[in-house]
Amino acid sequence: MPDKKITGSGRTLRHGHVVTCSLVFMVGLIRNLGSWLIGRLAYLGQLAGLADQIRISMLRGKWRPRLLGEQLVATGFGSQLVVITTGAFVGAVFGFQIFAKFRGYALESATGAMVSVAMCRELGPVVTALMVAGRVGSSMAAEIGTMKVTEQIDALRALGVHPVDYLVTPRLLAMMVSMPLLIAEAIAFGILLSYVVVVEGFGVPVAYYRNHTLDSTNMEDVSIGMIKGFVFGIIIVIISCHQGLHAENGAVGVGRSTTEAMVISALWVLIVNFFLSLLLNIVFPYSSAA
Repeated sequence: MPDKKITGSGRTLRHGHVVTCSLVFMVGLIRNLGSWLIGRLAYLGQLAGLADQIRISMLRGKWRPRLLGEQLVATGFGSQLVVITTGAFVGAVFGFQIFAKFRGYALESATGAMVSVAMCRELGPVVTALMVAGRVGSSMAAEIGTMKVTEQIDALRALGVHPVDYLVTPRLLAMMVSMPLLIAEAIAFGILLSYVVVVEGFGVPVAYYRNHTLDSTNMEDVSIGMIKGFVFGIIIVIISCHQGLHAENGAVGVGRSTTEAMVISALWVLIVNFFLSLLLNIVFPYSSAA
């Protein structure tokens, strides 16, 4: 009988220890999850605050044409080569894959329609935004972050110049103008190179290819690409400039801010693209294409 009591007591202790460990684990998990959520909400609040400062800056009308021109050259003209190259080869490989699949159903002539609609609605805006986030967004974060850690932004404040007016607003205006144009170039060259691959390379009749493309693509499809580009440009600038303005710890902090600007911008572009696609498809449904 005493041995049974001891054995039962040991099992009870082990069971209580397991329950205690489980409770500690659950409490720690909930605490960590709550801290993560609070951090993400605080980050969104900071982005909203920066967006509000940009709005106030635009309403005050303190625009700087020279800075705006410099940013237009850096953002728009400087990104043309990489955007055109990316859009062209994305369109080409997408056209080849569609042609290879449709050939089994004798629908090769419909390749142009698929490529055109996909480039206008999805591939053109998303691919362009990702490339611009990598090239321009990271550059913005690095430049502003370097100014932050070297106290140049504090010097601007001492001279009575608001950093948002001087650093952020010109970049946002330049991006709002440049992104739709860059997307238009990516779409055009993607469709063009797809035409070269499918028509010139694989012998699809040019009349069928062209007619299907023109019949299936209209201004609604192009409008979706332009709207998405406008929104993506705003997202990239706000996130990148926010990372730069909050850089710290010298060169290490600048490097971290640059990487985070590119990664976070790309993630938000993909997330927002999903919801924009759902919303814009209600406004511009596929059935409206003649």
